[in-house]
Amino acid sequence: MINYSTTQHLIESMVSQRIVPGVNYAFINKNQAFTSTIGFASLYPNKTQLSPFAEYDLASLTKVLATENVLLKLYDQGKLSFNEPLQEFIPEFKDSRVRLFHLLTHTSGIRGWIPHRDELNHDDLLNAIIHLPVTDEFNTKMRYADTNFILLGLVIKKIYDAPVQEVATQEILKPMELKHTTFHPNKTDCTPTAIVQGQLLQGTPHDPKARQLGADCGSAGLFSNMTDLIKISKGYLGLDRNILPYSQELVSELFDNKNPHSVKARSWGWDLRFDPKANYPIILHTGFTGTLIILDRIKQSGLILLTNRVHPSGHNLVFLAMREKIIQSFLKENAI
Repeated sequence: MINYSTTQHLIESMVSQRIVPGVNYAFINKNQAFTSTIGFASLYPNKTQLSPFAEYDLASLTKVLATENVLLKLYDQGKLSFNEPLQEFIPEFKDSRVRLFHLLTHTSGIRGWIPHRDELNHDDLLNAIIHLPVTDEFNTKMRYADTNFILLGLVIKKIYDAPVQEVATQEILKPMELKHTTFHPNKTDCTPTAIVQGQLLQGTPHDPKARQLGADCGSAGLFSNMTDLIKISKGYLGLDRNILPYSQELVSELFDNKNPHSVKARSWGWDLRFDPKANYPIILHTGFTGTLIILDRIKQSGLILLTNRVHPSGHNLVFLAMREKIIQSFLKENAI
């Protein structure tokens, strides 16, 4: 096992410095996995002990672990081209330039203000998203946005005639035999997140759009635990060549920049960092709630971090700075 002692210290210091109530984390290096659990699951209304098997609100990790994996499975089977226009699946969307790959790489340029967004019902919110304008950032700027993956969820709904979360459950999660990765967790298995309107969220998505859109939300809503995330990660790392529902040749394509050189590097769905020495791509993704996965397919190594930066308060900017330190530390120690 590579020595990740500096990264480990940074992770655990988040608990001692009371940046987060507790953490579950894992380092993967080839066939070894080191896991640790420290701190509390909750501080409010009572302190509760954190379990190594706790299920977390993955927030935006839903994008790559659920929604994107449905699309990759179709792509691998030759049933879908990412060059297809979004308009082909959603005729109400008016700009014919936007292709599926623009949504996957967050270069669609789709953005705009939705008045009273968090107060809209399911239908009104989807209608507002579908009618957002394409700005002059189209294909020239990478701007990460949930909108892209909500629209991809609607593409999946058009193909399967079923909501994206139901499709992901049947086509991805069940075949992978992930027993603790679900859109409908048992509340008692989950770590609680923020207090919203006086209610402590537990087993309910923190993202308001996920609560509004329910099964039609392709950007958030998935819950999982460390055991399942290690299993999934081994598929991306090539350590388990059979768990993911598409070919390892396609998996290797994820570790590649899909954006023009003038635009910030991004793969399909995944963010990219680069090995500090050899400069090859490493994929990572974060979740608003405090989740993080970094995977290096060349070294077959990775870091999984599960915590709740939004408990008990939703405003925790200190965590964001610490998370970036953790990412940089991991990349540095991993390159040794």
